[in-house]
Amino acid sequence: MSNYVIILVASILAGATNAIAGGGTLITFPALVWVGINPLSANITNTVALWTGSVTGAWAFKERLYQTKELLRFLTLPSLLGGILGAYLLTITPHKVFDFIVPFLVLFATVVLALNDRIHKFNLNGDRGERKSSLVIVFILQFLTSLYGGYFAAGIGILMLATLGIADITDIHIANGIKNLLSLFINVTSGLILLFSGKVVWPFAFILMIGFALGGYWGAKVSQRFDNKKVKNFVVLWGIALAIAFWVRGV
Repeated sequence: MSNYVIILVASILAGATNAIAGGGTLITFPALVWVGINPLSANITNTVALWTGSVTGAWAFKERLYQTKELLRFLTLPSLLGGILGAYLLTITPHKVFDFIVPFLVLFATVVLALNDRIHKFNLNGDRGERKSSLVIVFILQFLTSLYGGYFAAGIGILMLATLGIADITDIHIANGIKNLLSLFINVTSGLILLFSGKVVWPFAFILMIGFALGGYWGAKVSQRFDNKKVKNFVVLWGIALAIAFWVRGV
């Protein structure tokens, strides 16, 4: 199997995973490293390509987005600012430093994935007064999530779903629609910054864009019948294994 086919398959699966829940970078990032790209360039290439999946994923949820126009407008600014700052921090991170922190970033994203059900149940089980946080807190959380997303994209979908739960968005389909559109803002702004980094591997970036677009639309469309739990469990187990592998490699 050629390297391009490997990346295409990985990006389709990742696009679908991102549209439904998040964590798709845990699929494409190691795939890029597997075909011989260094971790820093792999992360930058992946981030530059992510926007296509966000476009198709958001489009598939377009009917849901009309119900939350005010919240979308409110969360657009922190998404844009965080994406820009996160991408800038990535461009000034030395290669060796990034190699060192990769295992911890992967592990963090995996832990967030693993705890998502408990976070969501906690938000649902509290009474309405307890669940409804101030808009200031939601704004800050979205900014921090976007900053992390501009730096290392893995797991931002789950982080945003948790933030939206705090904002009292408990319908998973509405939350996914908002998450995909906000991901588009993060990915476009961070991608524009990284576009001029000189570290984008363009042949693989174009393949990723195609795969993310296909997977994003497909995943969003079938999400109501999709077995999220099995996919999430697989990604969590794989993420833990990858974090260990990256850590051992860096020791």
